[in-house]
Amino acid sequence: MTRASRRLTGAALGSLLVTGTLTTLAAAPAQADEVALNLLSFNDFHGRIDENTVKFAGTVEQLRAEGGEDNTLALSNGDNIGASLFASAVSEDIPTIDVLNALGVAASSVGNHEFDKGVDDLTGRVGDAADFPYLAANVLGPDGEPVLPAYETFEVAGLEVAVVGAVSEETPALVSPGGVEGLEFADVTDSVNETVEELEAGETPPDVIVAQIHEGAPDGSVSYEEVASSPTFRDIAEGVSGSVDAIFMGHTHQEYAWDAPVPGEPDRTRPILQTGSYGENIGQVGLTVDTDTGEVVSHTSRNVPRTETEDADLVEQFPRVGEVQSIVAAALEVADEIGREVKGSQTADITRAFSGTSEDRGAESTLGGLVADSLLAKVSETQAGADLGIVNPGGLRADLLYAPSGAEQPGEITYAEANAVLPFVNNVSSVEVTGETLKTIFEQQWQRDADGEVPSRAYLQLGVSENVAYTFDSTRAEGDRITGITIDGEPVDPAASYRIATFSFLAQGGDNFRAFADGTNTDTGLVDYEAWIEYLESNSPVAPDFARRSVEVQGLDDAYTAGDSVTFTLPELDLTSRGAPANTDLTIEAVTEDGGTVDLGDAEVSEGAAEATVALPDDLSGQVRLRLTVAPSDTVVTTAPFTVDAAEEPGAELGATAGSVRYPLPARIDVTARPDAKGLVTVTSGGFPVGVGLLHRGSATVHTLPFVLGPGAHELTVTHWGDGRYEKSSVPVTVEVTR
Repeated sequence: MTRASRRLTGAALGSLLVTGTLTTLAAAPAQADEVALNLLSFNDFHGRIDENTVKFAGTVEQLRAEGGEDNTLALSNGDNIGASLFASAVSEDIPTIDVLNALGVAASSVGNHEFDKGVDDLTGRVGDAADFPYLAANVLGPDGEPVLPAYETFEVAGLEVAVVGAVSEETPALVSPGGVEGLEFADVTDSVNETVEELEAGETPPDVIVAQIHEGAPDGSVSYEEVASSPTFRDIAEGVSGSVDAIFMGHTHQEYAWDAPVPGEPDRTRPILQTGSYGENIGQVGLTVDTDTGEVVSHTSRNVPRTETEDADLVEQFPRVGEVQSIVAAALEVADEIGREVKGSQTADITRAFSGTSEDRGAESTLGGLVADSLLAKVSETQAGADLGIVNPGGLRADLLYAPSGAEQPGEITYAEANAVLPFVNNVSSVEVTGETLKTIFEQQWQRDADGEVPSRAYLQLGVSENVAYTFDSTRAEGDRITGITIDGEPVDPAASYRIATFSFLAQGGDNFRAFADGTNTDTGLVDYEAWIEYLESNSPVAPDFARRSVEVQGLDDAYTAGDSVTFTLPELDLTSRGAPANTDLTIEAVTEDGGTVDLGDAEVSEGAAEATVALPDDLSGQVRLRLTVAPSDTVVTTAPFTVDAAEEPGAELGATAGSVRYPLPARIDVTARPDAKGLVTVTSGGFPVGVGLLHRGSATVHTLPFVLGPGAHELTVTHWGDGRYEKSSVPVTVEVTR
């Protein structure tokens, strides 16, 4: 019997809906000809070997017992390892894999972090340690074949259950490109569907098909309908074959359990679930399967928070939990011995950026600045050298807290704490680029993937060393948003060369910062966490720097005239790292070409933003920059230069009157001007001088030459030639000459 023949027909489904039987089946226990499957999942565990691991394992076992051992399948949805806590990282994540083995995980989709040390490490060391297969239908080798199994089948409660895996197509941009060179990360939906077709075309198609996909919705706090506009999520939710009975997700660290419409079957839904991250929840999907038809006749889904049951009670009740406890205890003992060594000290919290309680990779942080400082300092000591340091926000995986929960004294930084900040074990590079390429790197903070599409994280804020400052305007056209960059106070020259100290991950174009690959990459021989810890040892105590190194300035034009008013906006001046002060004051100065400064006044900062209007002095001209100083954070930023044209001097406000005169007598012209105007006044006819006089106390009387003006009306021009105070100016006057 093919899988298609096991699906309920539209008429049968419609009948169930009319009679209400479907609702009854969804709520009732499995009947004699039905089997209840208990599918458990988690995602983005990231080596969480700590005081919560036993409770994580206990939650899995409680739910396994609830659904029945023989009816349960436990699955992971990727990123089991990588960006791990110290207890796992210091042992190369083997304790984490041992825990998952002990819990009887049946299969795991591969995550992007499984590729952190390259595909050879994944298919070798990691794969050898795992008792479960890593699945990925869409990761293809140079021969076009999957480098990992696309699926695995399991017998659960007498049913054959197929599990298909896939990973985010963005993976090449999320790991060091060298580690996945030659691999293709194909379209997730197409790859899953091709695998499903293969399964259904077999001699004995599976009874149930489950997809575990390391990709997810960008926001779990809203409804399925609200988040369905996300292109990546929508493609999976609406595009994965209707033969897939449940979709487990990961990668975005969001928590949701949604009923989603099945494509092509508007009257049927299926569960789509992600559990958040770090083992804080276990996802549970219940599928009730009709054993005669092979159809899923009802389903339930939920995220179950990690249990609060005491560890001792969990160990006593569940043998697997006892095994997990032994693994964790051994790992913590090793980590404690290595990790408790004090490597430095700090004066206050130094953290990533936050939006509410969530990490915000789209904002500048005190931690990003400090790590960039460390890269610049350590690479500058090598032969490769460096002019600035740059870090990506995703490379920072833990905060430096002044008073953490560990046993060390407040202000102490232990090996474990320092390592947790940079857990990826990247080499450190010095990348030589032109100033033009450096600008492009900063422009690529507004993200585009290799196909030109905007990824799920549309903006990533780079951390830069203290000697770097730049301005930007997000309202400008893409590719033209960086308005100025300075290094050591000097504007970046597009044609000059600059050496960037950075992680090998970025140096190879990771996180979609492909412009790095346009530079010349030199391996410094340093490893990121080792250089970082050495920096802490030699520069402690370290302190948070709350001054922004990047400032958005909106509204500045390219040119003004002296005396003009200039209005601009600074929409975001406060950092969101822990302890950052709320800014209150803005001081504005004009900096001239020769380095002189002119005070232009102050403005108020309110809720992290400021709008200011300043008047350019009448005697200001040439190339001018604004220097903006923000208090109390001590942020200092210098804007891109703009041109100030000298103001035109006003004229003397001439006036002229003349009466009629009989030919050939001279004509009299009375001239008026500003009271303080003085200097030469001429009268011309067709450009030919016919009279001259001097202004005195703002007036003059000018007589034309006799015989020059013939009978008739004459249009004459009276001109004041300026006097140092007023510019040259002219007025017309008419003289009537009679016979």
